[in-house]
Amino acid sequence: MEIQQNFSLKNYNTFGIEAKAKQFVAVHSVYELETVLKEHKDEKKFILGGGSNMLLTKDIDALVIHIDLKGKKITQEDDDYVWVEAQAGENWHEFVLWNIDQNFGGLENMSLIPGNVGTTPVQNIGAYGAEIKDSFVSCEAIHIATQEMKTFSNAECNFGYRESIFKHEVKGQYIITSVVFKLTKRNHKINTSYGDILGELSKKGIENPGLKEVSNAVIAIRQSKLPDPKELGNSGSFFKNPIVLKVDFEKIHQKFPEMKFYDVSATEVKVPAGWLIEQAGFKGKRFGDAGVHKNQALVLVNYGNATGQEILEVAKKVQHTVFETFGIQIEAEVNII
Repeated sequence: MEIQQNFSLKNYNTFGIEAKAKQFVAVHSVYELETVLKEHKDEKKFILGGGSNMLLTKDIDALVIHIDLKGKKITQEDDDYVWVEAQAGENWHEFVLWNIDQNFGGLENMSLIPGNVGTTPVQNIGAYGAEIKDSFVSCEAIHIATQEMKTFSNAECNFGYRESIFKHEVKGQYIITSVVFKLTKRNHKINTSYGDILGELSKKGIENPGLKEVSNAVIAIRQSKLPDPKELGNSGSFFKNPIVLKVDFEKIHQKFPEMKFYDVSATEVKVPAGWLIEQAGFKGKRFGDAGVHKNQALVLVNYGNATGQEILEVAKKVQHTVFETFGIQIEAEVNII
């Protein structure tokens, strides 16, 4: 466990932004993590997972601790369900595929989401009608200041749309070290109702899909819309889909009757941010080495040597134009550092 100085983070963020860490260390066990936190108690710290949900706009003047804890195991099971614990440094997509191979259901709609297991509860990640909160049981987390371990239950995490307690009440206080999921062993709840899944399945002539078929459909859809970060720097969806009060939306909808929306409650609707951005004229638009992806307007990309500030400027232009055009404010899903 070696602490390195002036360390490049280019390969540790999926945007591929060149930024330096004042100090950097990778930890591979809870013991190593505890040790680093104790020995560097008074130093500024920055916790780094898979680097998939952040935009680095500057160098990190702190000790960057890369959480590289690996391992997964079944902790409990009965005839219908299995409880699987994964360490925070496990790659999320690989973990999803591992569960599908065991015929454990519940995560298949979230295939190919970039990042690691430990950061999934922070954002309450989701895709194609599924969210982490649907299968999340609990997570273990270490308190940065005291090194005490705490278990957060599903209810304690205060999950919302791309929200959790880790983004608000206890932000910056804990590091998640492992997560437990409750998954189905039989009578899987196959969810094909959201997005293009049914269309993708019908293209392949699949009428009664299982976990693998749903996962493969999601992967095919995502690959057709989203660039591979190894080939084109990005962090997946940059913006959240805005949730608008129905009373406000009705006025907007009269002006833009073609606007797509989904009911989320008796009083709110969700509007696809990608549709708003595309209608505002940004899909495929490039500003130097920063731009909006040609296949999916939700995705901002680094064409090679863009700085974080340049990508942030594109994001601000998009937000401003969408608001000026539709009167709807879209927020970044990605953490701006």
